[in-house]
Amino acid sequence: MSTLAEPVEVASGYRAGRTLPLRVELVRQLKRRRTLIMGGILAALPFVLVAAFAIGGTPGDRNSQVTLMDTATSSGANFAAVNLFVSAGFLLVVPVALFCGDTVASEASWSSLRYLLAAPVPRARLLWSKLVVGLTLSLAAMVLLPLVALAVGTAAYGWGPLELPTGGAIGAGTAAQRLLVVVAFIFVSQLVTAGLAFWLSTKTDAPLGAVGGAVGLTIVGNVLDAVTALGHWRDFLPAHWQFAWADAVQPHPEWSGMIQGTAVSVTYALVLFALAFRGFARKDIVS
Repeated sequence: MSTLAEPVEVASGYRAGRTLPLRVELVRQLKRRRTLIMGGILAALPFVLVAAFAIGGTPGDRNSQVTLMDTATSSGANFAAVNLFVSAGFLLVVPVALFCGDTVASEASWSSLRYLLAAPVPRARLLWSKLVVGLTLSLAAMVLLPLVALAVGTAAYGWGPLELPTGGAIGAGTAAQRLLVVVAFIFVSQLVTAGLAFWLSTKTDAPLGAVGGAVGLTIVGNVLDAVTALGHWRDFLPAHWQFAWADAVQPHPEWSGMIQGTAVSVTYALVLFALAFRGFARKDIVS
């Protein structure tokens, strides 16, 4: 009897790298109802805030201390910045958790995961396609909000410089570039939530468990950051740096906080993504 292992037969034309193309997966996810609903919610937020300011009056009329919220009606750039400020802490967490946490677990809940792997789609290729599309949709959600807010704010309050609550202003062109930096940093800071959601999605057949677990753990991180008794230990919490982007919308931007926040978020995210790929490679797929 031969001691040499027999070669595995592969169908003619089969290429593992061509299975489950990103375009196909992206179209599938874009057509899903939860994607459309989340996009509608984010697009509706600027209109809700405009209506709130119209009903309640100019922000800051009742406060002696000037904040970023008080400058919301100064220009379209200010209105876009305020939309990012009010949504970065929680609202933008939800689409990231949804798009990254629902992706693998939903296939398991539909009992289609094992059929995808039997196609055959390699496990690493399946996870890679799901992750890239999930992160792409998350980034699209974060870009959609300020774009709509900028358009709505410009129509309602005019195009102009970004007025700073501390005094002074940033030119409209420079302000647009700074807002791009802000969006990029918010996306990077949410990579931890994406990693949590994606890892949990490979562990459970319940999409709601993966999404809710990621959102819940993110909230726990925010609570821990509020515990000042932790001192410098809070520097290792991603939540500690989530509003470091405010340093970018200053006459002379300060980058140190954003750099530290990026390093912390990317480190956590890489570990969580690695855990997801490692665990899924060994998982017994029965659904």
